Amino acid sequence: MKVVTLMRLKEQEERLKETFPNVDFKFYKHPNEARDEDLEDVDVLVSYHGEVNPSFLDKCKNIKLIAWFATGVNQLPLGYIQDRGIKLTNARGVHAIQIAEFIFAYILNDIKLFSTSYESQKKREFNHKLKPDSINEKTILFLGTGKIPQRTAEVAKVFNMKVIGINTTGHDVPGFDEVYSIEERRHVYHKADFVVNVLPETEDTIHLLQKEDFKLMNEDTHFINVGRGTVVSESVLYEALDNKEIRYASLDVFEEEPLPENSRLYDLDNVFITAHITGNDLNNLKRSTDILIENLKHIENDESDKLINIVNSEAGY
Repeated sequence: MKVVTLMRLKEQEERLKETFPNVDFKFYKHPNEARDEDLEDVDVLVSYHGEVNPSFLDKCKNIKLIAWFATGVNQLPLGYIQDRGIKLTNARGVHAIQIAEFIFAYILNDIKLFSTSYESQKKREFNHKLKPDSINEKTILFLGTGKIPQRTAEVAKVFNMKVIGINTTGHDVPGFDEVYSIEERRHVYHKADFVVNVLPETEDTIHLLQKEDFKLMNEDTHFINVGRGTVVSESVLYEALDNKEIRYASLDVFEEEPLPENSRLYDLDNVFITAHITGNDLNNLKRSTDILIENLKHIENDESDKLINIVNSEAGY
């Protein structure tokens, strides 16, 4: 079996070679450095680069699996991959720990008035009259009920919060008090203090959230987006915040990235912006390699039906 990685894996490279002494590993820094002779007979391709397109994959005559070291697969030519019968796995779940931490960092930064205290600090003011709120018994609603919201729901329960989920069919999910279908979402917003988008980007989720969605949220709602920026157009989001249809937003992903300097979102005083960093973590490479190792063991044992984190190329996640 030949495995070609289109990214350097640091200390994980030795780990892979020690775990699989009979596998031929080729490690490249970038897809444009990969030699055609290595691609021609590759069995497993490891990457997260947009350069993995149909013309690149045409060189991989023998490929059986793409191990995608990211969660979102919208960069990939999914129709092409499906037509060729190539299996695709992703890093779903790898980011759940750190993104759950970020979600609660956003929430606590808001509810405990940290930004206000910091502004007082810069002015050398000792403002002891602030009255922070509590998240005890508040409700958090997740658009999406996958591994990230499931992990975040565990944390929410420790804070004695109520957890609502929105998914495709409204099927039950462990850790959620209530779950509704995505078609029912507008009838549920009024229950939530925090609305968190963690949906992937698919044809069905691009611009899913329209003006009406925000109008039906509570005016005190804190909207958090750590999923995909394309779930809502910047103009719709700006209008909802500018018109105070929702109270606040914490945003890590945007319709256009990098967020342009002239974006009107920068002008708002009721938005907190981070630069698509919630998925970043020092342990991501190890966790993604954990998934790769398990799947390579299944392939070696001729157990491809046991591969984990399989992506449905037709559904897009």
